Amino acid sequence: MKKIVLQNGLIGGLIVASTMLISVYKCYAEQNFEPSYVIGFGGMFLAFLFVFIGTKQYRDYTESSITFGKMFKVSFLITLIIATIYVVAWMIVYKNFFPDFMEKFADISIKKLQDSGADAQAITAKTAEMNQMKEWYKNPLSVILLTYMEILPLGL
Repeated sequence: MKKIVLQNGLIGGLIVASTMLISVYKCYAEQNFEPSYVIGFGGMFLAFLFVFIGTKQYRDYTESSITFGKMFKVSFLITLIIATIYVVAWMIVYKNFFPDFMEKFADISIKKLQDSGADAQAITAKTAEMNQMKEWYKNPLSVILLTYMEILPLGL
């Protein structure tokens, strides 16, 4: 079981980390987050295919049917490895290459809302939301938890 979990978790983690790097680079190069969302979530989808592949490999390895509990354990462990690789990659990229990510994200999000013709109340609410995110991003533990919340529910 360990080999199957590690193998599929590492492959999925490499996929999700590499697509995250590409999406963050595109985001900074183009000053547009929309294509980055597609690339990022597409990478997550591809990575989480290895959860299915891993559970199937485990079922084939045991040469019998597996219980829901065993299947959930294998799936959860693969998902946790993928998510952890994603979080570690993000922390390295964020701290070393894009420490101003949240400021740029906030500026672009607010500008997009202004350009869409939103009313002052919506812009004020979005500004408050972005200021809260900036505060959270000042604490590394908050960044880790927010990043896990971004990917872990998709895998589960």
